[in-house]
Amino acid sequence: MHHKLKRILSFIFGLILTIDGIWLTLLKKMHLGTILPLIIGLILLCYAFFFNTIYQWFQQTNYKIRVYKFLWTGFFLWLFSVATFFVFIQHSINSNDSNKPSKAILVLGSGIENGKPSPTLKNRLDTAAQYAKDHPQAIIIMTGGLGFKAQRTEAEVMAQYVKEQYPELHNLIKLEDKSTSTELNLANSHPILQASNIQLTDPITIITSDFHSMRAKAIAEHQGYQNIINLSAPTPLYLRYNSWLREYFAYLSGFILSEY
Repeated sequence: MHHKLKRILSFIFGLILTIDGIWLTLLKKMHLGTILPLIIGLILLCYAFFFNTIYQWFQQTNYKIRVYKFLWTGFFLWLFSVATFFVFIQHSINSNDSNKPSKAILVLGSGIENGKPSPTLKNRLDTAAQYAKDHPQAIIIMTGGLGFKAQRTEAEVMAQYVKEQYPELHNLIKLEDKSTSTELNLANSHPILQASNIQLTDPITIITSDFHSMRAKAIAEHQGYQNIINLSAPTPLYLRYNSWLREYFAYLSGFILSEY
């Protein structure tokens, strides 16, 4: 019975990871956080489809049996680590502090669709606008460069959305329109902050999605931001757990690439 359960689990998780990886690849989101789950998904699908052959091969010697058990132990430990990561994300959502004053508000990009902010990015911008209403002295830095086949930079689209949807805001808006990653979003914002006489020791609010808050803060601290106010926007429900799973792998890839 436990062999059948393993095969079913392999098929389910393999299918989810493979579809997710292919979808992101088609969207040109090619990075370790995309490729790694795709590879794992394909391995799990192969295991599910060729279960009998693979299982019989692993039963040939005591050494192979130990390897087989080790791999399955690693798989269940991985599932536990994913669940633990999701708990940390949920905790970070509940740890927002929107009452602290800030000198600058950095809004991290998250893609545009048909010249408009994606649903995830829209939530980030709405969260930023609500915070900016209570902190009119803070400058807003929209971050995001030119995407694949895009005519306008992400930062431009973000600024336009806020100006149209929140005309009552009087915060100065500046654009960081060269970056294509979180690391570059934050790094390229340094000179904009310096030009506005804002130091990395000053209180700076970083606004991103709930699933992305931990990694964004870790990268910012690694770059020298010392007084971070973390404010996370909710992820649309239909994208939530897919995004959280991708962030798990992105967090691992960031650690491997020494982004924090």
